[in-house]
Amino acid sequence: MKAFNRIFAAVVITIIAVFAVSNAVMITDNSENGRPYKVEISRLVTELEKNGPESIDLADCEYVTGIEKSGENFYNANSDYVIREIDGELYRFDYRIDNDAYKTNQIITVNIILSIMAVLIIAVMLYVKFKILTPFEKLSDVPYELSKGNLTPPVKENKNRFFGRFIWGVDMLRENMEQQKERELNLQREKKMLLLSLSHDIKTPLSAIKLYSKALSKGLYTEKEKQLEIAENINAKADEIESYVSQIITASREEFLSLDVKMGEFYLSELVTATKQYYAEKLSLIKTDFSVGEYKDCLLSGDIDRSVEVIQNVMENSIKYGDGKSISINFSEEDGCILITVKNSGCTLPVTDLPHIFDSFWRGANAENIKGSGLGLYICRQLMHKMDGEIFAEIKDEIISVTSVFPKVNG
Repeated sequence: MKAFNRIFAAVVITIIAVFAVSNAVMITDNSENGRPYKVEISRLVTELEKNGPESIDLADCEYVTGIEKSGENFYNANSDYVIREIDGELYRFDYRIDNDAYKTNQIITVNIILSIMAVLIIAVMLYVKFKILTPFEKLSDVPYELSKGNLTPPVKENKNRFFGRFIWGVDMLRENMEQQKERELNLQREKKMLLLSLSHDIKTPLSAIKLYSKALSKGLYTEKEKQLEIAENINAKADEIESYVSQIITASREEFLSLDVKMGEFYLSELVTATKQYYAEKLSLIKTDFSVGEYKDCLLSGDIDRSVEVIQNVMENSIKYGDGKSISINFSEEDGCILITVKNSGCTLPVTDLPHIFDSFWRGANAENIKGSGLGLYICRQLMHKMDGEIFAEIKDEIISVTSVFPKVNG
């Protein structure tokens, strides 16, 4: 806002300077350019040339007071005059004009025009300040507060037509982040309670095993049948512990991300356009060849936003782990489904790692020096399954192909 205030001050100073210079020029201007009597004399000269002196009627003239043909005392006049040659004869046109009044009117007219322009410019700048910049400045702290995790205060709504949709979007983002945070806290709470419960349950069979093993080590059971019985009890308790461990592993592998999908219908062209618009420019900047194959538009089943997310995740992986030479998107149809395949060159992932690329938190041997969470393709698979689709990958000749399978809408 300080920068705008400086600009506003500069504009006001410029307007004042224009006023001052314009008035100074008009006050000191003694030239006769644009004098109104000249227009009147020019009209009379034209009429004399066409119709002669008899046609002249000075009653209609505002400035010209008389017309004299060359002769004695031709140059003696009590008023200002202009001499013109018409058909070889000299004519003197006497005129009167109030120069001061004319100049005053001229100055007033120019100042009125400049004032109107100044008012319009200042009004526009004030409108920009109070209707655009001031509301935007109030919103400038919102992203910072969201980044700190301050999700409670809602974004105040107003009727600003420039930022109405932006305010609505930021508030929706805040609500989604708040809901996501609450879901994560509930999930962590549930997992913690589960782990505490299972760890407590493990203590009982573990204590029994320690007790049996201690008794055996001290030779408290000398009978062979009793020793076999104790061994079987230890084995049963070990199985019990194993079941608890299995539950812990299962709980750790359960879905930990909230991936909501709103099933609907969308055209393939919508998905392709959204992807192409974003990545055509991005890949051109890093000098990567990018091509999109031909396709026949059709209606697909799923969530358009989640589908875009899937393709974007695959594209980001191609950019991140490829050699940057080429990336392509191709289309095919099979068993009532549309297959969208993203290929990139320079794949260094071992084929043995291929079955694990869709696992959560798994990162391949080619990701050693590349930042990432190991969740991109895992999220893609979860989303595709929720949309009744599938995703798989193939590697051939250092080219990796990741194919997303979208079901078509029948009919």
